[in-house]
Amino acid sequence: MQPLWIRMSGPIMRRLTAGARATAVCMMFVAAVVAAESASAQSGPDACQPDQVTLRGPWGQTQFTVEIADTVEERAAGLMHRPHMARGAGMLFVYEMPQRASFWMKNTLIPLDMLFVDATGTVRHIHHRAIPGDLTPIPGGDNVFAVLEINGGLAARYGISVGTELRHKVFSKTGAIWPC
Repeated sequence: MQPLWIRMSGPIMRRLTAGARATAVCMMFVAAVVAAESASAQSGPDACQPDQVTLRGPWGQTQFTVEIADTVEERAAGLMHRPHMARGAGMLFVYEMPQRASFWMKNTLIPLDMLFVDATGTVRHIHHRAIPGDLTPIPGGDNVFAVLEINGGLAARYGISVGTELRHKVFSKTGAIWPC
């Protein structure tokens, strides 16, 4: 299919004055740019990606590349037996429905920050620097829909706090405060 400006260069454009033709061409160009930007916004860097979670708050914004643990088996294994995790990485544990959640650090070799998140994508509790190998339960509270585990100390370093909002497609089905 020919671009609109070529199709309009026929009989319609010939009937217009030079100034009107220039205006029409400019308007078509602007429309094309707006359409391209709209398509880019839906698939560009601001769009939700299945392996990324974005966080925002009064402190700013950051993003982590995440593995999703959304089955009983994946949640049970979590980040156990891993000697390190990249700074910009994490694991997002997702439950079928909001519930009381508690974690421990059995067989986990790296210190972790745990962000307990409700169904809207809002952080409701943070446990800082969970101790590797510790079997003490770490309660996240009631109505936990997801838990984001990141390297220990990053929540404080970035200023992530209770009330921080997460953006990921898993929250889109549950009334996300920051939808995709």
